[in-house]
Formats: sequence, C-alpha cells, structure tokens
Amino acid sequence: MAKLILKRADQFEPSLFEGVDSNEAANQAVSADAQLFLNELNDVQREAVTTIDGPLLIVAGAGSGKTRVLTYRIAYLLASGAKPWNVLSLTFTNKAAREMKDRIASLVGEQAAGPLWMGTFHSVFSRILRREAETLGYTSSFTIYDTDDSLGVVRGAMTQFGISQQDFSPKMVLHRISQAKNSMVGTAEFRTRSTSVSEEKIALVYESYEMRLKNNNAMDFDDLLVKTIKLFEKDPNVLKKYQEKFRYILIDEYQDTNRAQYVVVKMLSQLTRNISVVGDDAQSIYRFRGADIRNILDFERDYPDYKIFRLEQNYRSTKRIIAAADDVIRQNRGQIPKSLWTDNPEGEKVRVITLRDEREEGEEVVRLIQRHQREGTRLGNVAVLYRTNSQSLSIEDGLRRANIPYGIVGSVAFYRRKEVKDALAYMRLIVNERDDESFLRAVNTPARGVGDVSIKRLRHYATENVLPLFEVARHPERVSELGPRVANVLSGFTTMLDTYRGHLNDMSPAELTQTVLNESGLLQAYKDENTPEAIGRWDNVQRILSHIAEYSDNNPAGSLDEYLQEISLLSEVDQFDPSIERVTLMTVHSAKGLEYDVVVVTGMEEGLFPVGNSAQDQEDLEEERRLFYVAITRARLHLYLMNCERRYRFGELSYPTPSRFLNEISDEHLEFNSTAPPASRSRSNGESFLSPTPSRGSQPRPKRESQGFDAQESPQDDYSQVQQALHVGSRVSHATFGPGKVEMVVGTGDKTKITVRFDSVGRKQLMLKFANLNVL
Repeated sequence: MAKLILKRADQFEPSLFEGVDSNEAANQAVSADAQLFLNELNDVQREAVTTIDGPLLIVAGAGSGKTRVLTYRIAYLLASGAKPWNVLSLTFTNKAAREMKDRIASLVGEQAAGPLWMGTFHSVFSRILRREAETLGYTSSFTIYDTDDSLGVVRGAMTQFGISQQDFSPKMVLHRISQAKNSMVGTAEFRTRSTSVSEEKIALVYESYEMRLKNNNAMDFDDLLVKTIKLFEKDPNVLKKYQEKFRYILIDEYQDTNRAQYVVVKMLSQLTRNISVVGDDAQSIYRFRGADIRNILDFERDYPDYKIFRLEQNYRSTKRIIAAADDVIRQNRGQIPKSLWTDNPEGEKVRVITLRDEREEGEEVVRLIQRHQREGTRLGNVAVLYRTNSQSLSIEDGLRRANIPYGIVGSVAFYRRKEVKDALAYMRLIVNERDDESFLRAVNTPARGVGDVSIKRLRHYATENVLPLFEVARHPERVSELGPRVANVLSGFTTMLDTYRGHLNDMSPAELTQTVLNESGLLQAYKDENTPEAIGRWDNVQRILSHIAEYSDNNPAGSLDEYLQEISLLSEVDQFDPSIERVTLMTVHSAKGLEYDVVVVTGMEEGLFPVGNSAQDQEDLEEERRLFYVAITRARLHLYLMNCERRYRFGELSYPTPSRFLNEISDEHLEFNSTAPPASRSRSNGESFLSPTPSRGSQPRPKRESQGFDAQESPQDDYSQVQQALHVGSRVSHATFGPGKVEMVVGTGDKTKITVRFDSVGRKQLMLKFANLNVL
C-alpha cells in the first residue's frame, strides 16, 4: 500500500469540513499523490471509489479487492471534505472493522480516522442504544446476553410454564425466538400466528423471555438491532438526529443482511440516500440465520436511482480455480449477472480425490500438507474445510498422529468457557445488579452452601415481587423460608459486591477485577482443588486478568462497563489468532472472507455437501451451491476436493455418491485421483498414495447411495416401544427439532427410516434407531 496517499485531516482547510459541495471538495482536496494512488486501481474500482453521492451497489466478486475499494472509498470521502463522524461503516466482524480502520488511518491519519463510526451492526447499534437507553426503559449499563445466558432465561421461562425440556429443546425454542426477532415478529404477532399447541407454548416462552430480559436490564444480540428500530419508531427526533449524523453509510457483505438489518439501514439512509452497499449474491450463505438474498437482488427496487459497479477481476486465485468456481455458480438461477476473470497464472488443475473412507481422508490430508511443507508452504497458509463440524474428527486424528499443529475456528470460544463466564459474572453483576443470570452464576461459585432449594425460594420471592435476585439477596430476611446460615452468606455476598460497586470510578478495571476475584475466593478455590483441570481453569482466569490489564493500559480512561461491552461483541472469528503457525480447520461458513495458498475441502458427497435433504428444495440447493462456491474461492494456488467411497454417519456405514457439485465443473479444469492398490499404501515418507486417473469415468463408483438422514449421534437403546406406537400421523417430539407429525415410515428393525414434518424446522428424514423420539 502506498504511504500517505491522501492529505491528513489536520492539513485540510477548515472550510473543507463545513458542508461545501463534495465534488468541489474532491477537486480541491485530492492531491497529486492521491491521483497516483487512484491510478493503482482498475477502472471499475476507481469509479466506485470516486462516485461520492447517491445510492451505490458494488457487486464484488470473490477476491476482487472489495476491502480495498471500501477502505479507499472512505479515505476518499474524508479527503473530499466529509467529516469522519458523519461516516458510518458497517461490517460483519470486529476484526474486519479494526483492520479497515487501521488501513484508513495509514492513508489519512489517526486524527481523521479516529472519529469514524465503524464496526459490526451489533457494536454500532449497541453504542447508540447505550446513549438512548432510557427512552426504552433501560439503563446505559444494560448487559448483553450471549447464547448461554439466553438459554438460561429460556429454561427459566419453560420451568415457569411447566414445559418439559424433553419435549422442547431450549436451543430449538431460542432459535425460534431469534428467527422471530430477526424477521421483526414481536411477541403479540407471534402469538397470533401460532397454529399449533407447540407454537402456542413457544409463544408463552417468548413473552416470558422478553419480560425477563427487560427485568434483568439485559438485551440479547438480536435486540441490539430490534430495539434500535423500536427506538427510531418511538422517537422520530432520535431517528432524525442519527439520519443527520450519518450522512454517508457504507455496508460490507450486504448479501448477508437479515430483515432487521435491512430495516434499520433503510431508516437511517432516507435523508441523504448516500448509501453504498458492497456484496456478492453468489456468496450469500446465511439463510439459516435469517439472511435474505433479496436485500441485494432487489436493491434497485428500494433505490431506483442507484448506480451499479461490478468488480469482476479476481486478484486471489489461479485461472483454473476461477473457472471451476464460475462453472459451479452459473448453475444457480437467481443472481446478479457477472463473470469472474483473472490475469493470474493458469495454475494446476483442481484435484478431485476419492478415498476409501474417512480414515484415509484424514491420512491423505496429512500427506498433502507434508508435501506442501517440503515445497515451502507455511502451515498458516493451509486450510481444511468441511460442511459440518462433526467431520473434523478423522482429520484431527491424522494431524495429531503426524504432530502437525492445527487450530479449529468455531471450537469452544474462550469467553464461553465456564470458568471465564463465572469470573466475569462477578464483574457483570457489579456493573448491572439487575442481571439475574450473572447472579445465579456467581452466588454459589465457589460453593457457599446456597443450594437449589434456597435459589428456588429466592426466585419465587423475586418473581412474586418483581425484583431482581440481587435485591432480594441483599435483604434475605424478607424471605422467611431461608435459614440464618444462608441469609448470612447472601448478605455477605451482596455487601462485598455493593462495596466494590462504589469503586467503579476510582479503581481501574484490572485492579477492581483482581481484587474482587481474590476476595470472592474464586481463585483460591481453584488453587485448593489442585487438579490438572482446576489449574487449567485458574490459568484461564489469569488470562482474563492479563487481558483486562492490557485493556486498561491501552485505554486509561476505559471503564469496566466498556470492557465488558467489548468482549460481549466478539465473534468466534475475532477470537481466532491467525498469527500462530498452524493448519486451520473450519466449516465453510467460518471460512467466509479468508484465503489460503492451499485449501482442502473434505466430504464432497451427496447428503453431506449438499447437506441432508437440501437437494429436494431449490432454494436450499442454491444456498448449498453458493456455499461450495465460497469454499472454492478461498484457494489461491492449490485446491483439493475429497470424497469417500464409504463413511460412517449416525452410527451406520453408508456408501454415498460423489457430490453433484463435482459434476458441474468442466473436466478440463479437473484432475481425478483415486485410491491406489493396498500394496502402495506402505509409504511413510509423506508421499501421496494416490495416483492420477485420466477421466471422470475411471473413478471407483459407490455400491449404493446414502440418503443423508438427520439423526442423533448415539442410538436409542430400546426403541421397540416407540416403533410399535409409531404410525403415519403420529405426533412425536425430538430433542433438537421439537414436536412434529410423522409423514412416512419405511423399513423394519434397525433399518426403519421415518419422515417427520416438525413444527419449527419443517420436514426431516431420520433413522428411527438414532432419533430418540417420544410419541406424544
């Protein structure tokens, strides 16, 4: 990147920041150096960067330099006279926002880049909500609940209504609530739409869930968008304030926006209509989270005066890889016309490798990595991708046996570990004493003798009197059923936290946290236990203390509340450290936006990729194809696509056919390899035991096709009674999918397969032996 391409903000004349015409400002402010910089862009990129006013749709194909265009567009806006605090840039990860802001600062200086409003949808709108919280009946110190916290609230609501967690999975209920929120369906509308007993029960939980969050002075992630919309609807003056503030709005990954994100952005952009959205409909892969591809496909409907720029030159991949990706994605019907191309070398063909089973798959992954290591490829430039997390086991086994270091994106995130959440619960409770979930975590960690019966009595009194649990515990004498010992423990617990709440303004976050965790006995409890597990937990809490100390050093004026806000908005990708030299394992969804010299995609089989029954629905199949397109376009130089002749799934050996997506790639871009005779497998020097085959037809063909059934990982020990009671029309309940109706029963004994239309997730095919169903 060229240095100091644009003038720094403090070098501009003041008039340039006082609302002069942006085109005139551009002519005045952009220096000769900037013109040289703009010449480094291709023609379409340059036009997208320098078109300042009006709605813009920038269709950015994979590897086409969209981050550079976004970055330089913002820098160009600032150089053209826009005030940095009038620019709002929305991304989908904190990591992307930080990197973009750093790059902008290198162009226009820290002083200009500093006041930019740049971050994820959730971080930006949580910032607005904290400023305007009282309008909605919250305090500015509201807690942001993660999935584990929200599940705790759901379980409490289900217990309140006597809803069995055997019949209704709390995860399924929370998923339905999240879907409703992202679709802008409130509790009243959800109740009105309910057409079954199960939906009516979820409606009850939804209403209770919302009430409990409000009483806890807490919001979940979905609320950060939904509540912002409600804020703007409730107070038009607040909306107008932010419309006037954000005169230029830029959105990355627009194809992944959901209904709530679409609505809030449309509300903010109506005054100036200076909205620029960057995205690629071919990479829209989050429909299961509520993303709506129509937002980008129908941009013209909302902004008929828009301009469109297509970034079609790929700077990442070889010609072979780009051609393979183009072959695949052109099979989809609903898309914005575009055609990727590249000036990069032709490169080697994409290798399709057929293995006997998943063990050989793991072994071949190791051989490929070892070969590329010998050729000079760093481990950090190698990624192994899969459709579902359950596929990683055989790959991990192979890497461990070969002593190849690896990291998994999407494994249990640091801030979701029990000991970490336990420690932070104390600090969250100091900041927000109405946070019942944090109270329940902290009050008996370490053990203080406050058992389930005492907690039940506290909760009953709190519910009856509409009080936070902390307030009830502060005055335990009000709960007559509590014994004197428990009352003394609760009084001491609340007094300690009340004392340190008074030091929020005169102790640094690091000093306060260290003191509270010491006095609480939490650190000492881990030391006293003195097991390897306890030492590991102690180490993780020390990592928190180090992280808070680093935060305090870097943010001398930063508060504990601000620190808790920051970590609550971290995603799994944000917490993965790419600087560590290791192979990266992850699902294709997690790989979005990343790139590697070597990419291996495993499990290219029907029922696995495309997953399950997605091939039966056109929209689902097109989403799977877009996901495969994303997988292909992560590769810079080498791409391997693996499939197995047989694979264990749900405890049963299946013989899947190769994925239909492989047939969509022209033979001229592929090299086929198949398992060599057993005698050749004795090599131990890291050489692949696969030999090339000249054509698609010479691949070994499977004996029969896998059906790709959904099921539990472990078999149901005695399902004979369920089998006898089961018939078409039966109402059943599944631990994950909830209640549903049986539509088809095929086979007998261990081979019995059933089709169930579940109330919440639609039709699923299951192996009865593994489904663990309850007949209602």
